[in-house]
Amino acid sequence: MRQRLCVVMPALDEAEALPTALAGRPEDVRIVVVDNGSADGTAEVARGLGVDVVTEPRQGFGAACRAGLEAAAPAEVVVFMDADGSLDWADLPAVTRPVLAGEADLVLGARVVARREPGAMDWHVAVANRTLGALCGLLAGVPLRDLGPFRAGRRDALLALDLRDRTYGWPLEMVLRAGRAGLRVAEVPVAYRLRAGTSKVTGRPWPTAKAAARMVWVLVRHATARP
Repeated sequence: MRQRLCVVMPALDEAEALPTALAGRPEDVRIVVVDNGSADGTAEVARGLGVDVVTEPRQGFGAACRAGLEAAAPAEVVVFMDADGSLDWADLPAVTRPVLAGEADLVLGARVVARREPGAMDWHVAVANRTLGALCGLLAGVPLRDLGPFRAGRRDALLALDLRDRTYGWPLEMVLRAGRAGLRVAEVPVAYRLRAGTSKVTGRPWPTAKAAARMVWVLVRHATARP
């Protein structure tokens, strides 16, 4: 399993959250924490917990994801997972199985209400994700319930998508380009818990506005791009 699968965890100042985020991880899977310019010792904490660390000095969620995707070699399947403790390692088999079995190219974990911890997701975030999922259906033929952060994909297919966004537009661009490229995209239900530590976006007006603006830009660019 270690050779076929690699979990990438982008991290910016997540030293406080990493012990929770890495608790319960499988021992036979390689994990790469991408330190995206942290000032709180995130890299040192990650190394102390026994996982690989890659440094990406260019700040941006997409930049960290791209660095992790490149560092995941020689794994065939790459999993992206937030480093804040909000996702459950018990869901890893469900997210990866369709890709490992050759039944899908990209699988997203939908954070369904039935498995969502109270307070883990603000109502406006849930509405925004539902809306983005519907737009993915309209623009790329891949309707989703949730544009979730827990996802697995074939590494070669993700590299071939040539994702350009290096900010919070990366997850959305991935789905839109995957749909346009004819990749097989699937969803599976996953749990969602209260995060450990402090969010860099949710609950903070300016970062939230910047993330939303970037998503809108990605949508507009995709909608106006030539097939």
